[in-house]
Amino acid sequence: MENKLQERAKEAVRHFSLSQEPCTPCPWGSGHINDTFLVEGDSRYILQRMNGNIFAKPLEVMENIIGVTSFLKEKIRKAGGDEMRETMTVVYTRDRQPAYRDEYGDYWRMYYMIEDAVSYDQVETEQDFYESALAFGNFQQLLSDYPADTLHETIPGFHDTKARYEIFQNAVRQDVCGRAREVEKEISFYQERKETAEILGGLMAEGRLPLRVTHNDTKLNNIMMDKRTGKGICVIDLDTVMPGLAVHDFGDAIRFGASTGAEDEVDLSKISCDMHLFKLYTKGFLKGCRGSLTKMEQKMLPMGAKVMTYECGMRFLTDYLQGDTYFKIHRERQNLDRCRTQMKLVADMEAKWQEMEQIVHECQSLP
Repeated sequence: MENKLQERAKEAVRHFSLSQEPCTPCPWGSGHINDTFLVEGDSRYILQRMNGNIFAKPLEVMENIIGVTSFLKEKIRKAGGDEMRETMTVVYTRDRQPAYRDEYGDYWRMYYMIEDAVSYDQVETEQDFYESALAFGNFQQLLSDYPADTLHETIPGFHDTKARYEIFQNAVRQDVCGRAREVEKEISFYQERKETAEILGGLMAEGRLPLRVTHNDTKLNNIMMDKRTGKGICVIDLDTVMPGLAVHDFGDAIRFGASTGAEDEVDLSKISCDMHLFKLYTKGFLKGCRGSLTKMEQKMLPMGAKVMTYECGMRFLTDYLQGDTYFKIHRERQNLDRCRTQMKLVADMEAKWQEMEQIVHECQSLP
């Protein structure tokens, strides 16, 4: 299977506009969504087969990416930066298309490799976490005047927490696997906090939170770090760039990066939201945003962390009730364990709410 895919990758390369005959593509990276290959020729390139099961309209994904990266390149050039390292560069096909469709109906796309840089799957140092916050904040600032409503919604309703709650309620009612009785405590936890699912969407509907260009996957491994300086230089993996809320991007980073334990940790005594890491990320994110967030957005940063954690845990529980059909599992009850860690984080945030608000207030005043 792998050799066949590699042969397909080799055929796909032939359709891109390269000035030199490249070497055979080699599997590359640790991503779980798209199939990724390294291509070496006159330069080094990243070739990807896009996952059509997740992205039903791959050309709309590419349209978003080209729109955003072109906008970023202009900003970077004006600031005297290096547009080939500070944002992604799409390689077009020989017939000037952003992707090549093969005989199987799969879409392939290519980028220039960002050289002398590395990404990390796990936070190894506090500085890494801070640099990712700074980079995602800078990404937000550079795109603060991009017309977000012109972007395609590549995954409809991705962070519509209210709609996610209704899906959860349907899963409870249908109980297709007969699991609801054993998780009554978990079900009640989410039902008792129904208002959490509605608050951010409500503020956006009222015009109190603006629509922004959002990344929607703000993990550390989506930042390229300069090998020499350790600074975050480029935000990558733009497949989920969509219209959304800045507080969602902030919140998902906190949910994943400020937790003291693994997402599927069984021992819940190991799980809490680390306030030192919360402050570190908040400081970096706001510094990177450079005043581009409104006062209401800044005020809602703790709520963004809570809502994203609540939403993710609810999705894990929904999947458990439906028979583990969406999230990959490697052992029984893994989705339930994932749900419980998110519940613990939500409860811990609630207990530390005043401290979280105070941290945001303090970071707003920092230079």
